[in-house]
Amino acid sequence: MAKRQTIRLNVNGISYERAVEPRMLLVDFIRHELGLKGTHIGCEQGICGACTVILNGESVNSCLLLAIQADGADILTVEGLSDGEQLSRLQMAFWEHHGLQCGFCTPGFLMTAHDIVNSSLLVEEGEEVRRLLSGNLCRCTGYQTIVAAVSEVLRQRREKPSNDKR
Repeated sequence: MAKRQTIRLNVNGISYERAVEPRMLLVDFIRHELGLKGTHIGCEQGICGACTVILNGESVNSCLLLAIQADGADILTVEGLSDGEQLSRLQMAFWEHHGLQCGFCTPGFLMTAHDIVNSSLLVEEGEEVRRLLSGNLCRCTGYQTIVAAVSEVLRQRREKPSNDKR
């Protein structure tokens, strides 16, 4: 058995310190060690995007990283998007545009979309949003409502910039 290593990281604004097996994946750490079940395990190969989290400001597939690689990092999971019962603008747009059906892929899409709408890139609505979301797979929606939700938030940000980065 490999010697456990202590990692320290900040997840959704809370500091954690845990001893983990060196081979533990970040997605397993988030789900099993921290109990944050919103980050889903899908393909476990970095293809489906269900496990997407924001690591130090960038979206990553947490199934492709070891927990020890996140030592010292700031991580945002889908649970960190809302402020208690108050949904973020992005979450509200998904709800208003019916950007989900079964919901399995939704947390990954929300995290990738969060990265898109908070990036410094000048992202165009529609096809460019679809391209930027291409690392996330959905079997239910056909993507149109998801693209519409993200496009709406991008449009709102251009028309009325806000401090709400969720």
